[in-house]
Amino acid sequence: MSPTLEITHIGTATAILEINGVNFLTDPFFSPAGTFWDKGSVILKVTEDPALRLDQLPVIDAVLLSHEDHPDNLDELGRQLLDGRRVFTTVDGGKNLSPRPAVHGMKPWEELETIIAGKKFKIIATPTQHFPGNECTGFIVTGKDFGTGRDGLPNAIYFSGDTVYIEELNSIADRYHICVAVMNLGNAHVPTTEDPNGPLMQITMGGNDGAKLFRALKADVLVPMHYESWGHFTQFGDELRQTFEAEGISEKICWLTGGKKITVL
Repeated sequence: MSPTLEITHIGTATAILEINGVNFLTDPFFSPAGTFWDKGSVILKVTEDPALRLDQLPVIDAVLLSHEDHPDNLDELGRQLLDGRRVFTTVDGGKNLSPRPAVHGMKPWEELETIIAGKKFKIIATPTQHFPGNECTGFIVTGKDFGTGRDGLPNAIYFSGDTVYIEELNSIADRYHICVAVMNLGNAHVPTTEDPNGPLMQITMGGNDGAKLFRALKADVLVPMHYESWGHFTQFGDELRQTFEAEGISEKICWLTGGKKITVL
């Protein structure tokens, strides 16, 4: 027994993860190309339209929101999807998005058993290191009907959220057999608030970091996301392919195509 997973990529970190027939949406962003946000130290501008508009979405059963305070992970349009749906996010996010009774703010390694669309799931929040002082989270999704894999560990699906590589994530491999690791990459860099004119700070993984984490997780498949459409990204699709080739994991990669449902498991 193992989970089924089909992924429809919409753009950046936004995708529908159809897990055992239940639609989870990651980091809802639906603004058209040319939309920008002035964050003071950096101007964030998207250069590509989302592959699907809000009115083209299937029924969304739950939202995995890595953080609500950066517009490239949750924009004004995406916020419309939070009303009346189960949303899993950070503790601060849970407070900032209130009053929405179906929003769950989770601490790192916190576990939550829940029923979504009539099926039982366990959601585990995972640590991240993103922008200093701001909360961000990744997620592990599992359940009794996911079955077991390597060494009898529970099968699970991992969504990294926005993070650089941190060793604390290696322990996931001791607890779960990660069938698929969906990773936000792009090797994003932004100025620091302390020194806006100083060296840029890395806030998401590049291909080498992603490969390192993929091996540490002992995962079966790596699905890259979050590597296009923004000026603060420094590593795009062609560079990623070359990096994964050099890392010797090309055959483990499942590439997504915008708007197309891809069967991963």
